[in-house]
Amino acid sequence: MKKMYALVAGVLALTIAACGGKSNSNGRETVELTGAGATFPLPFYTMTFDNYNNQGGDNVSYGGIGSGGGVRNLKDGIVDFCGSDAFLTDEEMKEMKPVVHVPTCMGAVVLAYNLPGVDKLNLSGDVIADIFSGKITRWDDARLKELNPDVKLPAENIMPVYRSDGSGTTFIFTDYLSKVSEDWKNNYGAAKSVNFPVGQAAKGNPGVAGIIGNTPNTIGYIGSEYAFAQKIAYANVKNKRGELITPSTESISAAAGEIPQDTRCSITDADAEGAYPISCFTWIIIYKEQHYADRSKAQAEATLDLLDYILTDSVQQTTSTVHYAPLPKKAVELSLQNLKTVTYDGQPILK
Repeated sequence: MKKMYALVAGVLALTIAACGGKSNSNGRETVELTGAGATFPLPFYTMTFDNYNNQGGDNVSYGGIGSGGGVRNLKDGIVDFCGSDAFLTDEEMKEMKPVVHVPTCMGAVVLAYNLPGVDKLNLSGDVIADIFSGKITRWDDARLKELNPDVKLPAENIMPVYRSDGSGTTFIFTDYLSKVSEDWKNNYGAAKSVNFPVGQAAKGNPGVAGIIGNTPNTIGYIGSEYAFAQKIAYANVKNKRGELITPSTESISAAAGEIPQDTRCSITDADAEGAYPISCFTWIIIYKEQHYADRSKAQAEATLDLLDYILTDSVQQTTSTVHYAPLPKKAVELSLQNLKTVTYDGQPILK
């Protein structure tokens, strides 16, 4: 179902005149869509939703309040969709009506740092885990020196920075740490909110990036796009094959592996050549039955039209312009199949 999203201005004007109201490029009444959730994909969503509206699509507003907040809003029925960097667990899904996960792009969580005079830093999973658990407290620690033999690391205390809000970025980061460190797995685990024992908290990816950018001797985990766009230094990370990998569109794409039918999967610590080890998908989540909270059929149709647009080749090709990576074709194919199961009053919306 690949639809046309651009109309000749004259044709649009005639349509509006004939109908007596605003009509969009899909030939139906224009509606307002509202979403909320992950800050990780915010730059991509801002660009994409603006382009969609400019090409005759519906107006879409999205609030970057964190994955946890977005899921709560969907659960409460006050948004048309939520954004989350963490797929819903089986337990979480039991507490909600049936949902559909639609991956929208790939990205990565990077270890951003502020060390004056240090423009290259190598890290490994066990070392990262021990920094954030407070076991490694100094930049000139012997294990950091071993990873960085040609770098003059300062004799300063390390200040980790982490997310204060319920965050899919935190889930991705701690999911990775739980795979590479038994100590982290047993003591802290993987979740949207974790009780970090040391460091400073900040709200959202922008908040963490802001503290790191302005405070020497800090290190924190943020969405790759914030580090790339704001030119904050970020570390190379040793992957499962022992390769020191720089996060990039190519190394993020290399992490994609097998994708299940419902698209819920973790790709951290991927066993693939050239794969950046803290890579991820980010999802838009919608209810499978779209008639809830007095939503109209037009809103339901608009939600699917928006997701169809995001999955088009033309939109996926724009991901790299804002420092993300496009979805694998398999993820797109599965998502289009899953959207055919979405209903309004029990009837499939897509024919």
